[in-house]
Amino acid sequence: MKVSCLPVSLFPALSDGRMSLADWCGAAKACGLDGIDISMSFLTSHAPAYLDGVKDALEKGGAQVVMATAYPDFTHPQKRQREREMAYFARDIALCSELNIRYLRVLAGQAHPETTVRDGIRWAIENIRNASNVADHYGVQLLYEDHSKPGAWRYADFSYPPDIFLEIADGIWDTSAGINFDTGNIVAYGQDPLPILEKVLPKVETIHVSDMKEYGVFSPVAIGTGAVPLRAIFQYLKRGGFDKWLCIEEASFQGIEGIAEAARTVRRLWDEAAIDS
Repeated sequence: MKVSCLPVSLFPALSDGRMSLADWCGAAKACGLDGIDISMSFLTSHAPAYLDGVKDALEKGGAQVVMATAYPDFTHPQKRQREREMAYFARDIALCSELNIRYLRVLAGQAHPETTVRDGIRWAIENIRNASNVADHYGVQLLYEDHSKPGAWRYADFSYPPDIFLEIADGIWDTSAGINFDTGNIVAYGQDPLPILEKVLPKVETIHVSDMKEYGVFSPVAIGTGAVPLRAIFQYLKRGGFDKWLCIEEASFQGIEGIAEAARTVRRLWDEAAIDS
């Protein structure tokens, strides 16, 4: 099984320049990861000289960037802002193509108080479908996530409620967009993730392996120490023949050692997950 990591614990250092992408590549290799994930916030320019430097750093680091995470707000109540969000996201797609990043995480948008459920679902589906066409042109695959709330947003994700997530997933089912299934966010919402995973498994390309302290509270903890039923999830994935990427979302804020421990734990739990149990 291939394992990568989105280093949420390192976001401050990677975003303000205290840690470089080359540093992250080296740390990831030392932690035994097969690839790395990045946030689009790590990339500060699309100037050719800057991107050449990023490519050099990634090549020298010897790490494959599996997925980039972006934060499009397709449910904004103002039409002009939704149009801006699409333009911003198209730039993210182009950057992923330039850097040979296979997957780009896409979100529905924020749960703006002015946005009704029906309008938000319609706008999210329309914009993700349009963005998928752009991604197809550039050879990038979008992955829609059952998301909660990033630090970059004021409000929680519009599709944090699993029923809304599933309706939007159904509305983009016939596109090339896949699913990045997060194991922790549905637990944070207060529900069992397995029934939701079962509904979307045919479209799942990557698993965001995250853990939460308890049901009903967004409370990230070290992988394997919380309430998320990772063994049961891994057993189900094995039964379904899943053999793609496990992308750890490491948010314990225990530094590089926390990431290394998360990688060891995920591999152990995957190996221990018995298909016939």
